[in-house]
Amino acid sequence: MSKPETTVATNFLRPIVQADLDSGKHASIVTRFPPEPNGYLHIGHAKSICLNFGLAKEFGGVCNLRFDDTNPAKEDQEYIDAIKSDVQWLGFQWAGEERYASDYFDQLHAWAIHLIEAGKAYVCDLTPEQAREYRGSLTEPGQNSPFRERSAEENLDLFARMKAGEFPDGARALRAKIDMASPNMNLRDPILYRIRHAHHHQTGDKWCIYPSYDFTHGQSDAIEGITHSICTLEFEDHRPLYEWFLDNLPVPAKPRQYEFARLNLNYTITSKRKLKQLVDEKHVSGWDDPRMSTLSGFRRRGYTPASIRNFCDMIGVNRAGGVVDIGMLEFAIREDLDANAARAMCVLKPLKVVITNYPEGQVENLELPRHPKQDMGVRVLPFSREIYIDASDFEEAPPAGFKRLIPGGEVRLRGSYVIRADEAVRDEQGNIVELRCSYDENTLGKNPEGRKVKGVIHWVPAAESVECEVRLYDRLFRSANPEKDEEGGSFLDNINPGSLVVLTGCRAEPSLANVAPEERFQFEREGYFVADLKDSQPGKPVFNRTVTLRDSWGQ
Repeated sequence: MSKPETTVATNFLRPIVQADLDSGKHASIVTRFPPEPNGYLHIGHAKSICLNFGLAKEFGGVCNLRFDDTNPAKEDQEYIDAIKSDVQWLGFQWAGEERYASDYFDQLHAWAIHLIEAGKAYVCDLTPEQAREYRGSLTEPGQNSPFRERSAEENLDLFARMKAGEFPDGARALRAKIDMASPNMNLRDPILYRIRHAHHHQTGDKWCIYPSYDFTHGQSDAIEGITHSICTLEFEDHRPLYEWFLDNLPVPAKPRQYEFARLNLNYTITSKRKLKQLVDEKHVSGWDDPRMSTLSGFRRRGYTPASIRNFCDMIGVNRAGGVVDIGMLEFAIREDLDANAARAMCVLKPLKVVITNYPEGQVENLELPRHPKQDMGVRVLPFSREIYIDASDFEEAPPAGFKRLIPGGEVRLRGSYVIRADEAVRDEQGNIVELRCSYDENTLGKNPEGRKVKGVIHWVPAAESVECEVRLYDRLFRSANPEKDEEGGSFLDNINPGSLVVLTGCRAEPSLANVAPEERFQFEREGYFVADLKDSQPGKPVFNRTVTLRDSWGQ
């Protein structure tokens, strides 16, 4: 793909916020990031995080982190901990302590009673299947529930008995009384409370009725004094319901909802249900598998917080949908790592080289810069008689344009001497197991006299190099639209079988022996790599490929 523009794209919400501050509508702004703790955050959430926290920072306001935890059956403390960690890793800090919608359950319950007493809510005994039938369709109006005209006294009694645990799950629900003929399906007497006998990670067993997301969301915003309630476009049709609740309840504030287009990234799945399926069915190693679209997966893959924030700036914020090319995200991380990752050498498929005319027992400590443009100091590479090069850098029958080592040919070892291939040693099966080469002692830091050497290859010392494991990660899906399988299968049929190749017995230069987890490097000619967050140990490094040096996907 062509090089993306790196300038910050438009954000239609900036002038709205500025106008609200200029007019005095708000003295300061308060935003919030309100995830449901039913899975790990993914790259789509990064856009929302950067938007909400970014606007608050830009305009001197604050941003809350609130868990909209209304469905205990699908929620878990593991997800809460992971979400908090991801937000902080991205470089943001919420105002005060994290908040939970469950903090407001008592107030929401009181407001539900307020609606019942005002004749604007009722207890309905329809089963979920019957309720769907009564709801109508996009072309047909719904029908009033036969329980819609119960008296306030009867509804209050039934609602109290629901709260007391007298009825089983699904037996009754509290619904708002709005308009069953509304063209907006969300206004057709939506559910306010369901019976759900489930232990809640925050409130324990205090409740056996839980408010719906729609009933919880806007009122939680109001309690927190949110000025700009920002959500994705699929909630646009929910806005009239959001406003109906605020208009019919004695809320302390009336936030305004704004919708923006969610991030759709090709070659990527962001459905939490499908991400969970990948984990549960062990198509990946976990939520933080470096092939996953989760932020913890990107982190373990070696993406930096800055690269993801820059990517979110590049794509901008608007109301127009569309699919973003994953190449833009890969461009963002390449740009970051090119400037900031130290250089190192690692041989993925080692081939031993014996330099026959180099003195036995002699060792030269060569100094190479850790970065060609940044002042990151130097690293030391011991050079002696035996080294490793990559097996792919020697060809007996080279293809056209091959600029590496061939029989009788010469190459330069990066930061070292020019060597010539004199002999290939084979095992009993005929495989090349060793090269015997000679070096030109007058070529350290200068070109040989009377001839030009075009190729430069990487190498590591045989004795001092560090054995390591290298994991070559690639895109998890082979199709730009994983949701659509041409043969009618599921998204699982689009999994790329080559998305992970594990190489053992690789050899890294000595400076990489004790790298810290999450240290990032450009391995010369191989790509950008990171020491694995979980599995890399001192003396036994494990490196994950973050991204190749160039975009060559599909070639």
